Amino acid sequence: MSVTPKSLWAAVKAMLYSVYDQSDKTAVDVQFDRLLNYVAEKLSDVHDHLDAARADDLAFTSFPKDVWTQIWSNNPDERLKREIRRRTDSVGIFPNRNAIVRLFGAVLAEQTDEWAEGRRYLGLELLGRCRLSIIPDIGEETTAADPVLALSA
Repeated sequence: MSVTPKSLWAAVKAMLYSVYDQSDKTAVDVQFDRLLNYVAEKLSDVHDHLDAARADDLAFTSFPKDVWTQIWSNNPDERLKREIRRRTDSVGIFPNRNAIVRLFGAVLAEQTDEWAEGRRYLGLELLGRCRLSIIPDIGEETTAADPVLALSA
């Protein structure tokens, strides 16, 4: 949105959200192309920015459909930031940097415990299915005789 004129934010945002509302990968690609066509004439900077970021914007489509909303959502991040903000507001002034680090560490450790105990945003079976993806054959197999592996060993 940084390259979009403020008067057109609503229109570009609505078109971008329509990309995420599609039911499958082909529909997402088609809708993204429509978005690019929409902004091509009027907003060439927006077109160039979105076209350059296409791979990043549409990376969620390489995962199973049932995790799309969790992938493109930043709700867990926002919830964590809100909890840190709440706790720092209650403390007020910190005596030194280490006190802030301890507070953040405690909040992050608590969040890790919640996720480990079962309140998962993404379940283990869902994460397992996400890892099942075919890696394209690049034609060469890496062996122990390769200089790159010899340096890292």
